Amino acid sequence: MKLTQEFIELTKGKRLLLAFSAGIDSSALFFLLMDAGVNFDIAIVDYETRAQSKKEVAYAQELAQKYALRCYETKAPKFSNNFEANARAFRYDFFEDIIVEHGYDILLTAHQLNDKLEWFLMRFVKGSGVCELIGLEAKVQKERYLLLRPLLGYAKSELLAYLEKNKRRYFIDDSNSDESYERNFFRKHYSDALLTEFRVGIQRSFDYMKDDCLKLQSGYKSLYAQKELRVLKIDDMRVRVNAIDKTLKELGYLLSKSQRDDIKKNDSLVIGGSWAVEIYDDKIYISPYVDATLPKEFKELCRVAKIPPKVRPYCFKQDIEIDKILNSFD
Repeated sequence: MKLTQEFIELTKGKRLLLAFSAGIDSSALFFLLMDAGVNFDIAIVDYETRAQSKKEVAYAQELAQKYALRCYETKAPKFSNNFEANARAFRYDFFEDIIVEHGYDILLTAHQLNDKLEWFLMRFVKGSGVCELIGLEAKVQKERYLLLRPLLGYAKSELLAYLEKNKRRYFIDDSNSDESYERNFFRKHYSDALLTEFRVGIQRSFDYMKDDCLKLQSGYKSLYAQKELRVLKIDDMRVRVNAIDKTLKELGYLLSKSQRDDIKKNDSLVIGGSWAVEIYDDKIYISPYVDATLPKEFKELCRVAKIPPKVRPYCFKQDIEIDKILNSFD
């Protein structure tokens, strides 16, 4: 088992941060990176929900000291509800703060094929399109960094076998058996068994769906991105839902079925009370939905530039220059 040459090329000359948990997946990625001679540092979050978490943080510190890496750590607050979503948001905010403060270029996460299939099944039973079903992608360009998931081609069983063969230490999070978490339910009852029996076919299906998704995405392109403002040029309105869905996903928001249906019917709407989406001529504007009293001069500038009303307050509050948006259209 080893990391691909394509991945190695992407990391050359870059500063890498590994999201580490001491579990099977991130421990396997840690040692695969060491095997490949890739330089990186690690970051770990202690949610303080299990007694074992202290040992996991101590293991991260031990590895960092042994291999002369930097180890960033933090403790999460207590989340009273919606633990998975809140924990994820806290985790990625922590990683991004490190990336910005210390100048990292790439964030590595240890998602693998089981994670990809679990996502597929959870979205499939709720009603989703091809691009949303694919879910996790190996390479995602964020605003401040590149997100890479180099293990998506490996099943968890393969990663475990690698660790066992090389006598590498890892921890097992006992909360992974708690079926009150949706992902754990799908893992226990469906995804693990399916991968045991049909691993090759499942991987092949994901490859085919990725090709299909790329065809669907060929009808639009990104024109402008500044902070959380996105402007897309769309050539085929039939792909508007996919274009908006993918863009919002990159911004950290997942559309529901009803929201996707609303996008099909409306050219101007607010998603979840937090995202403004406006379609004007052949362009799609997406930004956080905020409230602001706009100066008359700024409103007139936006009107002349054909910037839709719902995104204007965000542009104003974030000091986004309208001329720069217009210049991206040339």
